[in-house]
Amino acid sequence: MRTFKLTSPAITIYSGILLVGLSLSSCSKKVNFITSQVVPAAEGYVKISKDDNKNFTLDVEVKRLAEPSRLKPSKELYLVWMETKSNGVKNLGQLNSSSGFFSSGLKGLLHAVSPFKPERVFITAEDQANIPYPGAQLVLTTKTFK
Repeated sequence: MRTFKLTSPAITIYSGILLVGLSLSSCSKKVNFITSQVVPAAEGYVKISKDDNKNFTLDVEVKRLAEPSRLKPSKELYLVWMETKSNGVKNLGQLNSSSGFFSSGLKGLLHAVSPFKPERVFITAEDQANIPYPGAQLVLTTKTFK
C-alpha cells in the first residue's frame, strides 16, 4: 500500500484550485425552463451571473424550438422577458434563432444585461419585437428563483 505525504506547497496549490473552482461555480446560476405546453419538445436554460459592474448577465439557450410561424395562432418571433421584484416585467429582446444543415431543430440564443435582479425568465411568441408588455402566448418559463 502506497501512502502520500502532502507538503505545505501541495496543500496550498490544492486549496487554491478548490477555492477557484468554488468561486467560479458560485458566480453563476443555471435555471432550466419548465416543459412547454405550446412546444413540448423545446428545452433550454438561463444562465445568470453578475458582471464587474454589478449588472446581471443573462444567457438564454433553447433547443428544439418550433418556428413561430408554425404556432397556432401563427407568430413572427420569440421574445425573452425578465420578471423583477420591484421593477416589473422587462423585455430583454428577441431570441435569435438558427436552424442549420446539421441541426435537427431550431436553436435560440440571447445574451442580455440588466441592472435589475431577475426573479423569473419567460419566452413569449409575438408579432413585434419592440413591445413593452408580453402577449398571451407563453411558450417557456422558469420557476421563480432568488
